[in-house]
Amino acid sequence: MFKRNRRILLIAAMVILLSLLTVVTYMYMNERSGGLADRRISKVWGLNETIHIPIANSPEGAVQEFRGKFYTSQFIHQEAVDGGMILFAQKKGRDNNSNLQMEFARKNIFGWKWVWGGGYSISEPLQAKFALNYMSIPKLEKVSAPFPMLFGDIIDSTIRRVTVEIKENGKPETFDAKLVETGENQQIWYVFLPSSANPPYTIKAYDEKGNLISNKDIEESDGSGSLLVGE
Repeated sequence: MFKRNRRILLIAAMVILLSLLTVVTYMYMNERSGGLADRRISKVWGLNETIHIPIANSPEGAVQEFRGKFYTSQFIHQEAVDGGMILFAQKKGRDNNSNLQMEFARKNIFGWKWVWGGGYSISEPLQAKFALNYMSIPKLEKVSAPFPMLFGDIIDSTIRRVTVEIKENGKPETFDAKLVETGENQQIWYVFLPSSANPPYTIKAYDEKGNLISNKDIEESDGSGSLLVGE
């Protein structure tokens, strides 16, 4: 009886070990540079060849390793999201020029991998006054990421609230953006929308008294632009 029970325990242990090895092997094949996850991203990009995204020890490292040694933007803010980290980066620009980059890195058992990113560089015209800049990031098919989202930087210092309105099943819904100070006289905003959200989006900016400073309807799911004061 003892030998039989021992044999059963050994068989059970071997089955568990083989199952764990199978899971780890699959995860490695999925996450390794050029693996299954990279193939999915490549298809989203419409590439014929698979890109190779390296694994890093930190979300910042994941972005820098993917972008390459010429990536000179400075990280100014990060936000933990389900499954990973959203990072915002900025280059030192010229006067009347705004630039902002959003990067998403995903956590796995081997480290961090870059998943998606986007950014803009916008020059403010001398004959008009910008309220804020924005960029829209669409939902990615078959890729786990906290999109759609909108983000940008605030130009008019009187802005205290930014909202994005969408329509779900014909009913309007309003989402408050998060405003974050990233430096002296520097402020960014961003908002995550439900995965079912689709354009048009309406961006609105308010001052501390609740007065509407600017608003704009956004028709594209992956564009960028600006809102003018009084628009």
